[in-house]
Amino acid sequence: MNQTSGNIITEIIKNRQLIQSLAKNDFKTKFAGSYLGTIWAFVQPVITVLIYWFVFDKAIGMRASIRGELPLPYVLWLVAGIVPWFFFSDCISAGTSVLVEYNYLVKKVVFNIDILPVVKVFSSIFVHVFFVVVTVCLFLLYGYPPDFYVIQAVYYSMGVLLLALGMSYLTSAVSVFFPDVRQIVNIALQIGVWATPIMWNLDDMKANIPGFALVLLKCNPLYYIVTGYREAFIDKVWFWEHPGLTIYFWVFTLLVCFLGVGVFQRLKIHFADVL
Repeated sequence: MNQTSGNIITEIIKNRQLIQSLAKNDFKTKFAGSYLGTIWAFVQPVITVLIYWFVFDKAIGMRASIRGELPLPYVLWLVAGIVPWFFFSDCISAGTSVLVEYNYLVKKVVFNIDILPVVKVFSSIFVHVFFVVVTVCLFLLYGYPPDFYVIQAVYYSMGVLLLALGMSYLTSAVSVFFPDVRQIVNIALQIGVWATPIMWNLDDMKANIPGFALVLLKCNPLYYIVTGYREAFIDKVWFWEHPGLTIYFWVFTLLVCFLGVGVFQRLKIHFADVL
């Protein structure tokens, strides 16, 4: 398994320019044929944020806080948590279908299909970087200038990238033989956006959540990412101040990567026959 993962890393490094080129092309062609083109990649997340902001802030009147101090505009708290979720969701959705979408490359003997999940994940980075910049600008507009803590967004982005990549290797390989995986993934993402404290604050709900459920919610690796983004932008907490959660996240992520790459390598000799 370790040797297999090492081979994948070697192939990624060797083909980094090809991956970069394919990722750019994938991003551009995703909305080819529409009048607005790649603008649609940014419109949908913005509309989603506006809907959640209106429902939870204006209609329900939810408020956020900075470690229990002065009230924080809900839109800032929402954006800081939902931006990494958008990245993860986009990576998994696209990565699960990558082998079916690029089946013409899978059938080419000379093409290294190991890099295809990487292409999809890297294709999603463009939108993610844009929304991280938008988040920084939004905090500036509300009078919360960025500081050194914000550089942790790079660390948490790398974390969610590796987690999504490992899952993409697994789901893309299995979906070739079991197409229903793509629908299962979509349903899981719909559940995940609510199971991860993105629109609501886990600390405020502790009194209403049983202890075992609280533990399960914190076992969600996206809890670490979403909370980390908020601590980088809002609460000003370094990631090493949560050693238990940090160790758990990286052990979980590495296990997912090893499992995903291992399953991908075992099944890839059959991809061309099935597709």
